Amino acid sequence: MSKKLLMLGASFFQVPAIIRAKELGHYVITCDYIPNNFGHKYADEYYNVSTTDLDGVLKLAQQLAIDGIVCYASDPSAPTAAYVAEKMGLPGNPYESTQILSVKDKFRKFLTEHHFRSPVYGSYDELSSMLNDLERFKFPLIMKPVDSSGSKGVSKINSVNETISAFNNAKSFSRSGRVILEEYIDSHGPQIIGDGLSYNGKLVFRAFGTHFFNQNKSEGNPFVPIGGCWPDYRPEYIHNRIHQEIQRLLDLLKMKNCAYNFEVRLDENDMPILMEVGCRNGGNMIPQVLQYATGVDMPEFVIRSALGEDCSNYSLVPPSGFWAYYVVHSNQAGILNEISIDPEFQKEHLVQFWQIKKPGDTIIPFTGSHGTLGTMALKFTSQSEMLEKMENMMRYVRLSFQQET
Repeated sequence: MSKKLLMLGASFFQVPAIIRAKELGHYVITCDYIPNNFGHKYADEYYNVSTTDLDGVLKLAQQLAIDGIVCYASDPSAPTAAYVAEKMGLPGNPYESTQILSVKDKFRKFLTEHHFRSPVYGSYDELSSMLNDLERFKFPLIMKPVDSSGSKGVSKINSVNETISAFNNAKSFSRSGRVILEEYIDSHGPQIIGDGLSYNGKLVFRAFGTHFFNQNKSEGNPFVPIGGCWPDYRPEYIHNRIHQEIQRLLDLLKMKNCAYNFEVRLDENDMPILMEVGCRNGGNMIPQVLQYATGVDMPEFVIRSALGEDCSNYSLVPPSGFWAYYVVHSNQAGILNEISIDPEFQKEHLVQFWQIKKPGDTIIPFTGSHGTLGTMALKFTSQSEMLEKMENMMRYVRLSFQQET
């Protein structure tokens, strides 16, 4: 039976959920403040309402008499989806809990209060208050907007002299004008990335992988991920520790049916430190790569759970084979001429290429996810081959562009 779904946002990475909802026979309405967003053309209706406007989206949802509201691959719209669902009595998760998972200083406060491993932190509206508080921190530090996404405005700070510019940069990307300062955590081994699903509060599916970042620290933003691969190479007992820590968090927050994106670091004893637990699917086509790897259709879960449908058939499925995503990006601005892929690499490893930028388009330096030129789904024959080639992707994917005049 066709249902009326309100989808929050229609960016390139949200298109798979819009298309999946249409394939399932539902009437799809999209809303955001960008009328030319790629995904609106797949919807039945579009409304120009910001996905972070709680009451604006609520009013629209009530007028449309929707059956469900969907947040897919978007941190900022997750609280809106929970707020509207709570106000309208629709399936969803507690608004207060989604706020905690979506706002970085609230997340750190919650972790600290409930005795999770977490760095020393502070959040600030004013530069003076941050400077007055610096004496309790040990360098290096990380500065972030509390409510942005896509690694925009993130800086590593090695001395007091760098704090002012980092504060101003982070604040410029914050909708609330607030930043968070944290002691930098070195991970024992590469950072772990993953997506997961909870049903009736239980983490029924998760797939942990290895995160990759720009190896050339002098170019672009070294804190914007450029790829991830599955399965993660570390032993299952470490993955089980992470699973248990995430489940403890979900229990405390009383989360119900939800998709998640995880970023986890390990301390020197291989104990998990939860860096981010977003109550939404990962961007960069992570759910699509994981569907290749596991057969699990995460967009369908998000849609069905938003409509209150039975999702008890979802379970923990390990990746079969070796899979990865890679973000095609530039460290310079210009006009794109061509994205060229090594022919042998393309034949052996490229499964799908979701290309956002075309020849003739303006490209910008990769300082955040907004600088993505496209995402590749890749398959490899072994863990060692996957890790080696993911660490050297610039050998296989090259850009040709003109400098802007």
